Amino acid sequence: MLTLVLVVILAALVFEFINGFHDTANSIATVVATKVLSPAQAVALAAIFNLIGALTGTAVAATIAKGIINTDVVDASSQVILCALLGGIIWNLITWWKGLPSSSSHALIGGLCGAALAAAHNNWDALIWSETVGNWAKNKGLLWKVFLPMVTSPIAGFLLGVVVMMLLWALIAALSRTSGWLHRLSRPHFVNKFFGKAQIISAAYMGYAHGHNDAQKTMGIIALTLFGAQASGTLDNLPAWLAFLHPASGNETDIAMWIVLTCAVVMALGTASGGWKIIKTLGHKMVKLHPINGFAAETSSATILTVAAHFGMPVSTTHSISTAIMGVGFAKNPRALKLSVVERIVWAWILTIPAAGGIAYGLLRLLEMMGWA
Repeated sequence: MLTLVLVVILAALVFEFINGFHDTANSIATVVATKVLSPAQAVALAAIFNLIGALTGTAVAATIAKGIINTDVVDASSQVILCALLGGIIWNLITWWKGLPSSSSHALIGGLCGAALAAAHNNWDALIWSETVGNWAKNKGLLWKVFLPMVTSPIAGFLLGVVVMMLLWALIAALSRTSGWLHRLSRPHFVNKFFGKAQIISAAYMGYAHGHNDAQKTMGIIALTLFGAQASGTLDNLPAWLAFLHPASGNETDIAMWIVLTCAVVMALGTASGGWKIIKTLGHKMVKLHPINGFAAETSSATILTVAAHFGMPVSTTHSISTAIMGVGFAKNPRALKLSVVERIVWAWILTIPAAGGIAYGLLRLLEMMGWA
């Protein structure tokens, strides 16, 4: 059983690596599309700030570890977690191959839900749907931490993209009505040059926000695996060189530092490998972007991700950046959006949780038939 725990941890890190190169595209698509940075420069920037972001919080990790699967109903065994991870990994690879910016976060959550339901023999109480603790920010469950932000974060990304874009234009318009050097600041050449530099900052902010939110999801998976292994006695009598696997405590907020550091580094390595198909979809196919548009989209998306991470909400980097780009494009020209591409992306969003969940469900059922679960 200890071997299986180690396999699950390895699979979690594979998921983190894939999340890095899958969602790298989401975090750097705009800065590449506007030609402010080359793909290699953008990937290096994203990897560095992914690493920094991943080291600055564990609220989302706590949600994944303790806020989705009801461990009083279903045992969070290594087999369950492994099937959940495989469901997320397989769906991520399918959408990456097709060039669709689907959500790694929702793929992982879908995998957890599907595997838990299979383990509980379709008992829906295996999932924590809603748990109110007085302060809404600390509420648990799929309703508060997954479904509510799944709906609101894309809307917020779209609206914030529109608002930021319009505020920037209002500022430029105000400068154009002045005289002297202030008036020169409103000229297209200066605007492009200024936001070309500013977009490096917004791309770094986006990379930080991506690491801050997304890296924590795998931290939560590893913590959940170790909590389950500890409860089942699998971690009893560990050899000294594996003693670090013992959870510090059963407290949901205690994510061991080795988990945080390992996930941060693995995501950064995945980020460094890139994901160019999705960059093409986000950065080029939805709407033509200029540096000012990229700055607005990245700033809007990163703000959504950072706020969500503060409240322990595992929201989708894909959703936030895609809808921010849509919002910027809509503000620029409602007809500039290519609705056929938007439609493909929306379908990928709708299908992600049930598809990854279905894969995980089927895998666990297969393991049960083979007597391995």
